[in-house]
Parts: sequence; structure tokens; C-alpha cells
Amino acid sequence: MENKAPDSELIPVPYNELSPKALTGLIESFVSREGTDYGDHEFSLEQKVAHVLKQLERGDVLIVFDPKEESFDIRRKL
Repeated sequence: MENKAPDSELIPVPYNELSPKALTGLIESFVSREGTDYGDHEFSLEQKVAHVLKQLERGDVLIVFDPKEESFDIRRKL
């Protein structure tokens, strides 16, 4: 069982404060582990990264830092 911090302990990180390289790396890591079913469509890594970046720009998802785990993640905005 994972020992993740409750959402109240997570620190939001504005995506535009990350370097382009760090942001791309974080999104690539996220889309490569996420398990989302894209249905009948196949998307390349670049397309998946672009989809997540658009979601960050719209504010649908956000980057959070978990100080307990010392890790970053992308979460849906509540």
C-alpha cells in the first residue's frame, strides 16, 4: 500500500515555473506510468505530452510536490 500524503499536504507547483526540460521530463514520466485507456486511438509519447500540457495550461490538472515522498505528480484539479 502506498503511503502518499493527503491532498492537503501537497504543495502546488505552477507548471510555468519549471524549466521546459524539467516540465517535459515530468510529463513524460507521468504519461508513461499512467495506464489511461485511449480507446481505439493510439497516441505517441509526444502527443500524450501535448495533451497533458494543454490540460495544465487550461488548469484542468496541476503539478504537486509531496514533501513526505519528496516527489512530484500531476493530479486532476478538485
